[in-house]
Parts: sequence; structure tokens; C-alpha cells
Amino acid sequence: MEKPLISVVVPIYMIDRYVGICIESIINQTYQNLEIILVDDGGKDRCPKICDLYAAKDSRIKVIHKQNGGLVSARKAGLRQSNGTYVSYVDGDDWIEPGFIEGLYTAAESSDADIVCAGFTRDLFCKSEYFTNSISFGIYKGEMLKWLWQNMISYGSYYRPGISSYVWNKLFKVEVLLASQLTVDNRISIGEDGAVTYPALLNCSRVAVIENVAYHYRQREDSMLKQSAGYSFEAQKLLYLYNYMMRWASNTKTDLKIQSQVINYVLSIAIMRSGGRLPQHHFSIFDTVYYGKDVVIYSAGTFGQQLVNRFRETEHCNVVAWIDDDYWEYRRCCLNVDPVQSVSSLSFDYILIAAIDELVAMKVEKRLINLGVSQKKILKPNVLEEREELLNRFLDVDAIKAEEAKRKRGISFHG
Repeated sequence: MEKPLISVVVPIYMIDRYVGICIESIINQTYQNLEIILVDDGGKDRCPKICDLYAAKDSRIKVIHKQNGGLVSARKAGLRQSNGTYVSYVDGDDWIEPGFIEGLYTAAESSDADIVCAGFTRDLFCKSEYFTNSISFGIYKGEMLKWLWQNMISYGSYYRPGISSYVWNKLFKVEVLLASQLTVDNRISIGEDGAVTYPALLNCSRVAVIENVAYHYRQREDSMLKQSAGYSFEAQKLLYLYNYMMRWASNTKTDLKIQSQVINYVLSIAIMRSGGRLPQHHFSIFDTVYYGKDVVIYSAGTFGQQLVNRFRETEHCNVVAWIDDDYWEYRRCCLNVDPVQSVSSLSFDYILIAAIDELVAMKVEKRLINLGVSQKKILKPNVLEEREELLNRFLDVDAIKAEEAKRKRGISFHG
């Protein structure tokens, strides 16, 4: 009996350095009954020609050339042209191991799951790290599926998702994906995966969560560097996400706690994208005891980079050092980051841990104490109980724009 057709949708834009590796990894899957849909999203590099070249060599490949419209519109275009029983996504700068799709299909068929949720491997230069979902491996149906819905977006400590938001480490039955993907606001460019994944999960009768980490997410040098423009631009994009997801959440059953989960999800992104600081009323997600002091920033990811950017804008304090375990990768991106161990020889008043996951922050705190840092000098993010009120502050685009305009005119808002 022939196995069902699986459509693999690959959005592609300005990544000609990587796209060949991506396509080769899909062609060479052990699961061969594939329809490979390459969506050229109007790139001006060699990607369109590379896509056409591969289509001429493999009859399973079809190419869609379209005007640039962003990731959401590219995924929609690919899904509309799909014919598979199942749909999977692979981003054009990532790659998958030969047995990845076979593993997802086997899990789907053995459990009759509507969606299979896998883990992934993050490739950062020469370093690879495995990530799995916070919710335990298994088949979720009935009351257990209801429990998954109650914890899929926000699980346990703030903030940690139960199921990762990404669409690319999952296998979807096409009927549970269609409405979820095709109705997403094309303007959403932050958190767009969550706007698809979580509504799709709520359409399921069964969900399988598996350990498979054979999807390789490539963290590119340019993707490691976060834009340093004013936060108002990010806030506007987050507002699109929030409005869309809250409209969806308002139509769900209250006992699933979808609205509060969405608030946690968007707030976590807002904190990271803003560095946890806002110009209004000198607000900071950290205790402002550090104002006017010498500080060290722990973590050079999105949260850490934006925190450093905000300090450069406002001069609220003096950043004497920036530390991260992956310091040498960030140095390759021209960021002045030092190893964590260097904290033992530094003179500072406070160290700010730029981690939104409470469990991660607690682990970092313990490590710093073991390195000789006084607990009194360690500041972790403090998320208020009134999270909707807090999120509204991070999404108050007009107020944020007004304060940014004042700063550009040379009017200081720091005390």
C-alpha cells in the first residue's frame, strides 16, 4: 500500500548561500512520497534560479515565484498549492536529517495524531544544541488533550511554552492546518508561527509529542544580530500579533485559559524585543536600583542585545561588561561579549540576567553565586501579576513613539 503524499512547503527569500543544502536534505529523505513546494518570495539573489534548477531535476518539486510579501504570505501560497494528506514546513535556510519526515509520519500513523510535535537542533556555527518540548512525550487525547490545550502556549513558570510555537518541527494533517494558516494576518512578522500552531492544535482530536530532534534550525550570523531601531517599530508588529491572537482566543472556551496564555506569550516577546525597558516613566522589568550604577549584562541573545541597546540610548547606567557562554560566536558578529567566568574578575554594582524563563534565570543565578557573585548584586526580571496591564504598556505604540521622538529631539527622560 502506497504511503500518503506529504507536502513540504519551503519559503525562500534571499538565502542563496543555504537553500541548496536545504533542498538536498528534503530530496534525500527516506520518506520518498513527497511534494516539495519551493516558494520564491521575490528575492533578488540567485534563489529563483536555484529553485528552477532543482525543479528540472526532480519531478516532485514545484516552484512558486511571487512578489515579496513576507513569511506568512509565502507559507499561504505554498499551502494553497499543496495536495498532500499531511503538510510539513522547512525554512529555506535550515535542513533536515534523512529520517526526519519518516519519523514524523510513523508517529502520526501509529497514533492517528492530527499534529505531530517534534523537537529540533539549533546549529550555531560549530555548536549544536538539542531542544524538546516542555510537555512530556506521548499521545494526547480526551482529558489529556484538554490539559495540553491549557498549557500549550504557556506552561508552568513564566515564561516557558508547553509546545514550541514553530511550525517547521511539526507534521500537520492538512484539514487541521488550512484555516489556521490561511487566516493569519499577513502583517504579522513577529510570533507568526504561534499564530498558526496554537489555533491548529486546538483543532485536533489527537496530538503526538515526540523526541525527534532531526530538524536543524540554522542560527545565521545576521539573524543573531537584532535590530537596534526604536522599540516602537517592534511594538506595532506585536500589536498585530496580539490583536489577531486575542480575537481567536475570545472564541475559545474559558476553561482552556487561552486568553491568559496568549497574554503571557505576547508579553514574553515584548520583554525580549524591548530589553524589558520602556521610555514611559523610566519603566524597567528589573528593579531600578541599578540606575546610575555599574552593571554587567548576562546573555547576548535577543533580550540581552536589546537591553544593551536601550542602555546606550538612555545612559541610565554604565555597562562595564557583557557576558555569555557563546561569547566567541557573538564576537564573530562584532559584539563585545566576554565569557561568563570573567565575572569573577570584574568590578560592578549589579548583574542583570536577561532571561525570560524563570527556571533558566534561577539556574544562572545559582551559577553566578558559585562564581563568587553576591546574591544581592543579582537582578532577575520581575513580571507583575497584572500581566495584561503590563502588556498594555509594552503595546502602547503612541506613547512609545512620543517618548522616542522626545529622545531624538534631545529631551532626556531619565532621572
